[in-house]
Amino acid sequence: MISVNQESFNQQVVESPQIVLINFWAPWCGLCLMLQPILNRLESEWGNELKIVTINADQNLRLANNYNLRNLPTLILMHRGEILKRLDSFHSREDLYTTINDLMVALMQKTA
Repeated sequence: MISVNQESFNQQVVESPQIVLINFWAPWCGLCLMLQPILNRLESEWGNELKIVTINADQNLRLANNYNLRNLPTLILMHRGEILKRLDSFHSREDLYTTINDLMVALMQKTA
């Protein structure tokens, strides 16, 4: 996982040829910390197909405002600067995993 800030956002996210999962989080957010194992699992399963980046919303307020964050964690699946899916409410970690995994399978079938 790559930690991204305002300065590295365009290079790491917008210009990336990979599908990027952006994880907006904050150190005080307990649910954000609970997502870490799921994000690690997705990253290991999808390898080079999926790049996962983390953005500390407290330290990157301009990015947080640009993406109209209402709550944390907020996850945004993006490809070449285009938002494919925004996940800012999910019921469980397994629900989140299944949603992202299903989206990745569908996206890979489109590009195959």
